[in-house]
Amino acid sequence: MALPRILLVGTGGTITMTPGGSGIVPTLSAEDLVRAVPELARHAQLEVVSYSAKPGASLTLDDLVQIAGLVEHRLAEGCAGAVVVQGTDTIEETAFVLDLLVASERPIVVTGAMRGPAMPGADGPANLLAAVIVAASAAATGLGTLVVLNDEVHAARFVRKLHTALPSAFASPGAGAVGTVIEGSLVVHSRMARRPALPRPADVTDCAVALVAIALGDDGRLLNVLPSLGYRGVVLEALGAGHVPADLVPPIEALVRTVPVVLATRVPAGPVFTRTYAFPGSETDLRARGVVGAGYLAPGKAVQLLRLLLAQAPGSASVATQRVADHFARYAEVHA
Repeated sequence: MALPRILLVGTGGTITMTPGGSGIVPTLSAEDLVRAVPELARHAQLEVVSYSAKPGASLTLDDLVQIAGLVEHRLAEGCAGAVVVQGTDTIEETAFVLDLLVASERPIVVTGAMRGPAMPGADGPANLLAAVIVAASAAATGLGTLVVLNDEVHAARFVRKLHTALPSAFASPGAGAVGTVIEGSLVVHSRMARRPALPRPADVTDCAVALVAIALGDDGRLLNVLPSLGYRGVVLEALGAGHVPADLVPPIEALVRTVPVVLATRVPAGPVFTRTYAFPGSETDLRARGVVGAGYLAPGKAVQLLRLLLAQAPGSASVATQRVADHFARYAEVHA
């Protein structure tokens, strides 16, 4: 039986970094990574594309739109699945954007490494092998974009990077992994309903979104200047279940009249609430003033969804906000 064709797209990241100067830097191509793991040939016929050699922090939304188009095209041409290899700093955002933009039901897996290939205990080869196993598995069909590291399989909507160093850095707070790679095979534990794909935007250059983290005692002076800086939307990384200091309510209310404002939380697990608290600056108060709730979406993912929506929605603030609210209700709703 012929092995499945799997597209493997390399973008850089720790998995490609070797010592240079005072630290590690991207040096290895996607082809180099594949040559270092001969066992890959037992699981798939790989079609390798070296897209870039960037750290994860240097990837752009335009890069992700281009990669989504490449993946969609190759899947339509007959690839059984795809693997995107990148730096772990932004894996959760990349996976979510691909999940939003690629309509195919075939498996898409994002992976990387927490340790460079020259370090003791380098995890890149094992992660790459596990990612290809998942991408080549019929059991992964319909699961949407997945993140695979440390033999754990996570859904793009929930996965978070929760540690700066450990190979076990990735988890899905409140949801758990959807699968595990055991003895060379994918074991699926749970399935989540996919959301319809968004249209892939032609241009994402004019969709700047500010992410504003709120801390105790914040006086809100940054909020007043965001529209004049050219931002078309704002995501608030709020406290607790979606709360801000009461003094921030007037500038937020003024901001809503100008651009869409989305309310996320800095807490890794659990959603932004919708109807529990009623004090000034609470989730109920802010929603009544036109702020859109981010549900379970992490702040960084809320930024990417808002940017994609703004790239497709020119017009007045009120029209844009209503469209944003409708889509966030669909993609970030509390219930999986």
